[in-house]
Amino acid sequence: MPNIASILKAEISRVARKEVRAEIETLKKASVAHRSSIAELRRQVNSLEKELRRVAKGAKRPSTAVDSDNDAAAGTKRRFSASRLTAHRAKLGLSAASYGQLIGVSGQTIYHWEQGKARPRAAQLENLAAVRDLGAREIAERLTTR
Repeated sequence: MPNIASILKAEISRVARKEVRAEIETLKKASVAHRSSIAELRRQVNSLEKELRRVAKGAKRPSTAVDSDNDAAAGTKRRFSASRLTAHRAKLGLSAASYGQLIGVSGQTIYHWEQGKARPRAAQLENLAAVRDLGAREIAERLTTR
């Protein structure tokens, strides 16, 4: 004759498993719904970011008819080229740290500029232009005085 306690225990565990299974099903359905809504929201955010970049890019472009008076008042607009920076530093035979010392930045910053990971600010562009105008002797003098 089976023990009534073991039968009762087995029945309770069976009913509990059935209840847990039902609860887990509803949680799974909710989870799937949440995941799909999250994916849709991500797609919307990506499209909005893309649109924002496109609009910002269009807004940053200056008009083609620029007065020469504006250029003179604002100073000449400096352009930056990573390959030219690398070529100039190689021509002088300087390390990135030494070249950075001339400009007032670190050697790591020079590497980032050369690799295109970063761009110099306006004041740093002016310093770059000033260093480009110097000769090899003047550069050597500046490096020895610092």
